[in-house]
Amino acid sequence: MTNPPIGSSRRQVLAAAAAIAAAPLVAATPANAASPSNAGSSKARTWDLTLLGTSDIHGNVYNWDYYKDKEYDDSAHNDVGVAKLATLIHQIRAERCGKATLVLDAGDTIQGTPLATYYAKQEPITSTGETHPMARSMNIIDYDAVTLGNHEFNYGLPLLHLWIRQLGFPALAANAVDAATGQPAFTPYIIKKVDLGKGAPTLRVGILGLTNPGVAIWDRGNVEGKLLFKDMIATALKWVPIMRARGADIVLVSAHGGDSGTSSYGPELPNENPSALIAQQVPGIDAILFGHAHNEIAQRFVTNDITGEQVLLSEPSKWGERLTRMDFTLSREHGAWSITSKQSTMLNTNTVVEDPQVLAAVRAQHNKTVAYVNQVVAQSVVELSAAESRYKDTPILDYINKVQTDTVAAALTGTQYASLPVLSIAAPFSRTAVFPAGDVKIKDVAGLYIYDNTLEAVPITGAEVKAYLEYSAKYFRTLAVGAAVDPEAINDPAVPDYNYDTLSGVDYDIDISKPVGQRITKLTHGGTDTPVADTDQFVIAVNNYRRSGGGNFPGVVKTQVYNEQKEIRQLLIDWAQAKGAIDPADFFVPNWRLVREGVPVF
Repeated sequence: MTNPPIGSSRRQVLAAAAAIAAAPLVAATPANAASPSNAGSSKARTWDLTLLGTSDIHGNVYNWDYYKDKEYDDSAHNDVGVAKLATLIHQIRAERCGKATLVLDAGDTIQGTPLATYYAKQEPITSTGETHPMARSMNIIDYDAVTLGNHEFNYGLPLLHLWIRQLGFPALAANAVDAATGQPAFTPYIIKKVDLGKGAPTLRVGILGLTNPGVAIWDRGNVEGKLLFKDMIATALKWVPIMRARGADIVLVSAHGGDSGTSSYGPELPNENPSALIAQQVPGIDAILFGHAHNEIAQRFVTNDITGEQVLLSEPSKWGERLTRMDFTLSREHGAWSITSKQSTMLNTNTVVEDPQVLAAVRAQHNKTVAYVNQVVAQSVVELSAAESRYKDTPILDYINKVQTDTVAAALTGTQYASLPVLSIAAPFSRTAVFPAGDVKIKDVAGLYIYDNTLEAVPITGAEVKAYLEYSAKYFRTLAVGAAVDPEAINDPAVPDYNYDTLSGVDYDIDISKPVGQRITKLTHGGTDTPVADTDQFVIAVNNYRRSGGGNFPGVVKTQVYNEQKEIRQLLIDWAQAKGAIDPADFFVPNWRLVREGVPVF
């Protein structure tokens, strides 16, 4: 038996196990394994249940890339969107001829594409009263429940609550509680009565939803003082026995947290990716649909430490590229249901066409978004690309830094911080971003700055600047002096582009021949040979995700001196529109480089 989760004592775990044992406990076995109760009996009647699962759709309805203004495609020829998922789901329902089929989503639904952003920012549903495109499309599929992901909180609680009201099915988040009362802020679980067919007693399926505790960091401005986010494991330990006691014959969990057991933030919050730990430590769970990590995990079994039963887990990738299918065979003996076999498979949405009903429901909103992102905002003097921005100082990232620096410096005029130099962190970015020579459109700017982050600023010391740079520099692979230079040898493909943060306002070298933590070998005040002292004082412009602790970067998690809730992407658009031209001469200041023993790598 492993250690219990934070906030749960060994006694609590055992008490939970006892409570489960007192209720009908499903005999969970690996795929196609025979149940002991049916061993030697070929005449035992069985029924079947199918669960279809999606996750991390991130605002994708059409199979469309709004940044490229064409049908979505990638190197693996994946397709995306609810319209593709709907076709697969409708096909499976038809194949099953009315047999019991549940559909769940594990969260991160209303953020991630210009379509989703448009109805949160440009024409927010809270102002217009219009039905959100993700509600329109998901209601056609007729989900049984959706779990709230961390990105559901990006646009504030009023928009989230309105979106939930627009859904034709429950939105679950058992571990999000009201900060004042400690009571669940959203529906924690449902128990759904399922008809398995003629002659079958009713099956009661409990569905528990768990959202990600990282919301407390990533969207602190939207939830602080209003909501608390409890440990996902401890929450499951609390609610699963209650669900069993209230009649759930089987229990499914829809969790917005990966299965790695690790977190991108520090230990001050509960685990970000505990799905495998939930299966291991919480008795009474039969299967877990999970998301958040954007991985494709068709089938994984985890042994529960307390009952010894096998819990089935699956994660269906991202954006609607995949659909999880879990199949359960059930039997009933002495008035209790048991699962005699269970397995899961992964279906690829690139095998089907888009569902015409979903396309029709969202067509007007899709077309309006396409028109919006194709508006020209400026003329670029030359083509600017982010393709090499992970390992070279490029003008396109200095464009971000210029806008952020100017915005913060202007806002601090007349304050006690007005005399301090303003530094800026350019993160995140996409290596595929390009500002073409000539017309630059909104989609080009949105393709560079890929998240809906807002701009903030905090005071920072010279020592903290160096610590921040060392932290970012750790993501480069070590390249010995004399070794062949290959960008792919320097950058680990498993590290997202957005972790290669670049700073403006200081000059620095990153020596990638040296050990992690000793790589910043030169750090001077911008344009001078004066070393930055540990006690030097600056203000640094940073996005709200980093400032709130996202990525666990040091030195910036502190009280802001600037926070006007202005979206960085919109600031970039506004600056281009005001100038009418994007010219590197206005903002490009080369200030950092990769070196080996002082010799530039490039």
